[in-house]
This record gives sequence, C-alpha cells and structure tokens, in this order.
Amino acid sequence: MEPLYDYAWLIPALPLAGATAVGIGLISVNQWTNRLRQLNAALIMTLLGAATALSFALLWSQIQGHAPYTRSFEWAAAGTFHLSMGYIIDPLTAVMLAVVTTVALLVMLYTDGYMAHDPGYVRFYAYLSIFSASMLGLVVSPNLVQVYVFWELVGMCSYLLIGFWYDRQAAADACQKAFVTNRVGDFGLLLGILGLYWATGSFDFGPMGERLQDLVATGSMPGAIAALLAILVFLGPVAKSAQFPLHVWLPDAMEGPTPISALIHAATMVAAGVFLLARMYPVFEHIPIAMSTVAWTGAFTAFLGASIALTQNDIKKGLAYSTISQLGYMVMAMGMGAYTAGLFHLLTHAYFKAMLFLCSGSVIHGMEAVVGHDPDLAQDMRLMGGLRRYMPITATTFLVGTLAICGIPPFAGFWSKDEILGQAFGINPALWLIGWLTAGVTAFYMFRMYFMTFEGQFRGNDSEIQAQLKAAAVPSEAAELELQPAFGPGAMDPAELDHDHDGHDTHHSSEPHESPWTMTLPLVLLAIPSVAIGWLGRPWANQFEAFIHAPGEVVPSLAEMAAEFDRTEFLIMAGNSVGIALIGITFASLMYWQRSLDPGRSPAKFPRFTASHSTSGTLMTSTTASS
Repeated sequence: MEPLYDYAWLIPALPLAGATAVGIGLISVNQWTNRLRQLNAALIMTLLGAATALSFALLWSQIQGHAPYTRSFEWAAAGTFHLSMGYIIDPLTAVMLAVVTTVALLVMLYTDGYMAHDPGYVRFYAYLSIFSASMLGLVVSPNLVQVYVFWELVGMCSYLLIGFWYDRQAAADACQKAFVTNRVGDFGLLLGILGLYWATGSFDFGPMGERLQDLVATGSMPGAIAALLAILVFLGPVAKSAQFPLHVWLPDAMEGPTPISALIHAATMVAAGVFLLARMYPVFEHIPIAMSTVAWTGAFTAFLGASIALTQNDIKKGLAYSTISQLGYMVMAMGMGAYTAGLFHLLTHAYFKAMLFLCSGSVIHGMEAVVGHDPDLAQDMRLMGGLRRYMPITATTFLVGTLAICGIPPFAGFWSKDEILGQAFGINPALWLIGWLTAGVTAFYMFRMYFMTFEGQFRGNDSEIQAQLKAAAVPSEAAELELQPAFGPGAMDPAELDHDHDGHDTHHSSEPHESPWTMTLPLVLLAIPSVAIGWLGRPWANQFEAFIHAPGEVVPSLAEMAAEFDRTEFLIMAGNSVGIALIGITFASLMYWQRSLDPGRSPAKFPRFTASHSTSGTLMTSTTASS
C-alpha cells in the first residue's frame, strides 16, 4: 500500500491543477473559455473525482489498520531553525479527506444546475476548485505553519465566493465583513503559533504538546502563560467556526450563491476550526483553563445560535444560525474532552447540513419562477408554504435533514448529538442542560422552517403579503434593490420570468416547480449518509470511536464496548434528548402547521427577544388568515 501513500499529495494537487488550467484560460482567452462552459466544469469535476477516489482508497487503507504515514521535506533552514513541509495521513485526515471531497463533488454537480444561466459559471467552478484544493491541503498539513498557510488560502477563497456577485452591494459588504472578522481570529492564531514555537521550539502537533506539558510540570513556564497561548490559538477556530463573539460574519455570508453555503458554511471551511482543535488536542488537553474556555464558548454559542434562528424568516439565514449552533456543540465537545463525539458530530453534520442548504437553493430556484430575481422575496419563508406538492424531492430530503438535525432516531444526528449530551451529563451537568435545552429549540425552529416552507397553502402569489414585506423593508435598501441588476441563482433562464410554458406573457409563473436532476440528485445522495452514517457511532459498537480517538487514548474493542454498554442509562439519556426534541416539534406543528397557536403572540410577549424581527408576528398572523 505504500505507493498509494506516496501519491497522496495528488489529492490537493488535482483540484489545484484544474483551477489553474481554467483560471489561465479565463485570463488569457476569456471568451473562448466561457463558451466551453460545461467542458470546463467536466474537467474540474473529473480531477476532483480522481481525488475523491484516492481519498476513499486511503480511508479504506486506514480502516484496515495501516499505520499513520508522514512524508516531509525541508522547506527552509537558517542556523538551528528548520522548517519542514509535507503531508500526514492518519485516521483523522482520512475521514476529513473523504468528507471534503464527497461534499465538494456533489456541490459541483449541483452547481451545474443552479448556476446554469449565470454568466460567471466558469469562474465559479474555478473558485470552487481552488477552495477544494486549499481545504484538502489544510487537512493533510503535518504542522502549524503549513496549516496556517492553507488556513489563509481557505479564507481568501471564502472572500471570493461570498462576494461572487460583487456588483451587488450586499454581497460586497458581506465578503468584506467575513474577511475582516476572520482577520481578528487569525491574528490571535498567528500570535499563538509564534508563542508556542517560542516555548517549545517546534511547530509539530505531538512534540509541541509534550514539551509544553513538561514545561508547565517542571515550573519552567507558568500555567497562565500556557493557557494564554492555547486561548490565542483558539481565536482562530472561534472566527473560522463562527463562535461567539466572532460569529457575526456567517449569516451575512449567505449573500453568496447557495452552493457556497453548502460547501463552505456547512461542511468544510467552518469545520476547519473544529479540525484544528482536534489537531491541537495534545496541547489543549493538559490545560484545564483552556479546555473550560473552549467548552463554555461552544455551549454559549450553541444556545445563542439556536435562539436567534427562532425568528429568522430568510431560509438561508435560518440555516446559517443553525450552523453556528451545531458548531457550538462540536466545540463544546472538544472542550469537554469528548474528542470522538465532537468529530463524529462534525461528520454527520457535514452531510445533513450540506443537504439542507442545497435544499434551500432548490426552494429559492423554484420560488424565483414565481416572484422573480428578488432575493428578499425568493428566500422569505412567509411567501412559501405548500411547496411539498410542487417540489416533492426537495421536500422529502429537507424533511430527512430536519429529522437528522433534530436528533430523531435512527437518523444520523441522533447518534452524534446524543453522544455529546451523554458525555456532557457525566462531565458537567450544567453544560448538558444547555445542550439539552438547545436540542429542544433546534427541533422547534427547524420544523418551523419545514412547515412554513413545505406545508399549508402556497402564499407566493399573495400580493398583500408581498406588499407588506416590501413595506417592511428599509427604504434605502428597497431603493438599492430597484437600481441594482437582477441577481440570484443562475439556474433559471431569464426568459422564464417573461413567458409561461404556453408562450404567453405573464411576467412570471403562477406556480413553483421542482429543480433539474443535476440539483435533485445530490440531494438524494446526501440523504443516504444523513440517514445511515450515524450507525457507525452506535454506543454498543462504536466503530467511529474505535477508528478515531484522541492521541494516546486507549479505546476498548467492539466486544468490550458491547459488554460495558448500559442499556438503561442509554435509554434514559436518549429518551431525554428525543423527548425535548418532540416537545419542540409539537409546538412548531401547533403554530405553523395546524395553526391552533398564534405565533404572533410571541413578539408581543417578548419584544426584546424579537425586536429585530418585529414584523414577523404581524405578517405570520395575516399569513395564517390567508391560509
């Protein structure tokens, strides 16, 4: 198997080669390159497909027990200073490679339908490819310096992709906000890297942790300094994984095309922070103050993101705050020392949240057939409803993702979230309580989104609601929308807005429609792991824990796990988490499906909590009446 590992460097190199080839074509022979739209897309997807096959081959090799493999070469030297570059293949790397390549490949397939009529189609594929290369390079990095290089490249790609529709002011502002906010965290990360090298003389993860532990144990370094260095490093994941207080950039990043929301802001880039915490675990685990800081930051962020998601009416921003909340779960798990549980939730969340974002793009595409290229209307759930009849594939897959994120068995999110909550109960009941309450809030807002979007009567043709939504908009923003060119998903042929299927002038269609197969096929494929992949982490035979565990940790065999499994304890803990989720689902169904409770009462009772969305209750009340 050694030849396989010798060529592992091709995994990030192949998508980089694709981006380079297409980029050179766009710079030198722009018109000719843009005419060969799908040929360029096929080239990039073929190269990424080869990287995906190689990633799964390495994953299978690691599952079969191959020892971790590191290959490095000297990059720079000056006196006693030596800096190496290279790559590492171990269980953590193998899993992350498989996640990044599969999600990226499916997002690229989806993009062919979503951006079909966008003039920047080829440029978008080039950006996707260079982002994939950067993220894959980050995953295989064997030391902090190389991590930092690719960390910044990932940030650059995020800036380009969020601001892809740069002629639109909101997108330009969003990419700048993301860039500046991440610079704050990255400056802390850089200071932490330099400080750790000053203290330990190494950029490698393992030696760095061992030497730092020895320095603190022997009194050569105060524990407070070690904690400060660890927390400085933690600022990088705080920004990249959108943790409080550097979470503010992620909701605005939804101004980018929806495939970016699925790839970057659900499955890969935002998970890079959790991945770095896993890599830096040998440093953090021996510093209790740093671990507590990580855990409580994650717990607070989890509840904060879920509470804000309660009042979101933009379908993509609702999912963005949901992502912030779920990343909080992962960070909390890392801070508690639940290493495997945090990474397992990263794995399951990557698939079902990517699917949910792609579903939202499918919904927006369908809504634009009715309301036109106005993102404020096409993404507003108050104008949706009843879409299950028009978009059955999108509705079914969105329901699968909703059940998964709510932690309903046997869907994937149940096993990963329940493992985090179960370990939190034994380590710190206060953290468990926050996570448990967040699970209930999550179930409420996710089914609120599902019912508002897919159940009831379709409200997209209700001119009264459209008028209220436009009247509620800030006047300056409304004026900007009128002056700006129409931007939005490129899946729709602009001619669809001017003619119906019979060729008559109608300005727009009266009904939404299902998306093309290039958009629905990735949804169906992502639904499979959203349902099944959680079984890898079932507590009586946790294959994921047997494969991935904290460095130096002794993990029981599958037989020992089965022998130690306490069925009663599992049923109690699982019953609690499922119970609070069912309560949330029940309230959501009473408010937004059966309409027996008035959602307009909440803003009246809690004006501070819903101040920024004060029009939501009024509009939903009128929506209820019209339904």
